[in-house]
Amino acid sequence: MEPSLIYCYDAYCGWCYGFSPVIKKIAAHYPQLPVQVLSGGMILPKEPVHIGATAGYIQQAYKTVEEYTGIQFGNDYLWHINHPELSDWYPNSEKPAIALCIFKTFYPNKQLEFASDLQYALHYEGRDLTDDEAYRHLLEKYGIDEKVFYSKLKSEEYKVQAHYEFSLVKQLQVTGFPCLLLQETDSRFHLLSRGYTDYETLRARLDAALKQVGSGNHS
Repeated sequence: MEPSLIYCYDAYCGWCYGFSPVIKKIAAHYPQLPVQVLSGGMILPKEPVHIGATAGYIQQAYKTVEEYTGIQFGNDYLWHINHPELSDWYPNSEKPAIALCIFKTFYPNKQLEFASDLQYALHYEGRDLTDDEAYRHLLEKYGIDEKVFYSKLKSEEYKVQAHYEFSLVKQLQVTGFPCLLLQETDSRFHLLSRGYTDYETLRARLDAALKQVGSGNHS
């Protein structure tokens, strides 16, 4: 089995949004390592919970993410965070996770790119990922047939797949996002990052792990 990277993320995770440029850079620098993106199911309320419940926390947290990562949150997103009483958002990680599962069937090699696009759609463009319409612009970008995509989005099959990913992330004992692992064998994993990690630190850890795996260091 060749080593590969497993990136556990959630579309609603602000720190994952900040981590996007780092993981994309890592993927570009290590083209021999396939990247599998797993959705963690960070927000799965039994009953819908309004954005007002977390807006106060996010108002502070997003500034920290911007400061540490250099990423920018968009005004259309921040409007909902700063005016929760006017927002119609009920965040839920399920639909973007289903969308990612569908996307993987079309472009397995571009799952990282698509996951980043979902985060940008939410955190910068302020699209509501629980709304089917939030995905339409990406179908155009990737040339995916709308009818096919939307019928899959409503199917039980991909919902089951998304929930399988949530449980897989739990099995990997991932408790926070973003989380990056190097998979060596079916049962052997190297934890590279738990939470946001900058590019240089992550690269050093990955090189050390690859040396251990004995697949030869990537210069």
